[in-house]
Amino acid sequence: MTGTATKASPLLIQEVATRDGFQIEPVFVATADKIALIDALSGAGFSRIEVSSFVSPKAVPALRDAAEVFAGLNRRPGTVYVALVPNPKGAERALAARVDEVNLVASVSETHNRANMGMSPAASIEGFSSIMETVRGSGVSTNATVATAFGCPFEGEQPADKVMRQVERYLALGIEGVTLADTTGMANPRQVERLVARALTIVPAEHLTLHFHNTRGLGLANVLAAYGAGARRFDAALGGLGGCPFAPGATGNICTEDLVSMAYEMGIETGLDLDALIGLARDLPRLIGHDVPGQVAKAGRPSDLHPVPAAA
Repeated sequence: MTGTATKASPLLIQEVATRDGFQIEPVFVATADKIALIDALSGAGFSRIEVSSFVSPKAVPALRDAAEVFAGLNRRPGTVYVALVPNPKGAERALAARVDEVNLVASVSETHNRANMGMSPAASIEGFSSIMETVRGSGVSTNATVATAFGCPFEGEQPADKVMRQVERYLALGIEGVTLADTTGMANPRQVERLVARALTIVPAEHLTLHFHNTRGLGLANVLAAYGAGARRFDAALGGLGGCPFAPGATGNICTEDLVSMAYEMGIETGLDLDALIGLARDLPRLIGHDVPGQVAKAGRPSDLHPVPAAA
């Protein structure tokens, strides 16, 4: 994967900071600032951006302006603008906002889904049928996420067979894309390699996304394990923002600029402007009022050399 002997396969990154990141921030990020950031991200080369979520404003007040954000975007040709939707009403609002794709979420863990969605995973998936009816014929594509696919903070590791049965249910509904989410940052590279290899037997690589959190410091290691197993699509958040509000101790998503830097150093194409991403990451504290966990924005690129210290 160094890119020296044979050309490495490109890696596709979907940016999720303005949805998965901003949703848990205590400070409301102004609508105009969200729009400006999303436009800058599309300008940096992203072909996929998860913009916001059409959930109840009472449940997620930080994203109460989803419709206004979509209305204000300077849409870049070739970029897919995605929204998370929880139910048919949310899907109707998403269609009215002219989203390109809706993302649905159900945990494979019974306990986590009840904490997050207020219902069993089976009930969530049954509700997906109504959402699919709402979007059918609209031209909007569909993706569904298997949350806690690599472990639940309440139940522990989830059996791979159970995860795969949920993936099969998604496909049976006509859902086009599937995301396996390490919602709580419990995955390890060997586990990732095994589950991704199984998933790729029924989901084409171009329709399978991996969503990792860096809770225990294994986020990028898990990316490499998934990439080695054949996965090519990954979620990431600028600055490493994010975290599940129903997962005790869960920290942010893998950091976009850190992932892009690693890929660049390894000769893996992403099509993204790393310098632009670092600049945007360095501006995030201004928007959210606190530091962010990303490393490359702090340390600089490996190619950013420094002057030799003066002799003592």
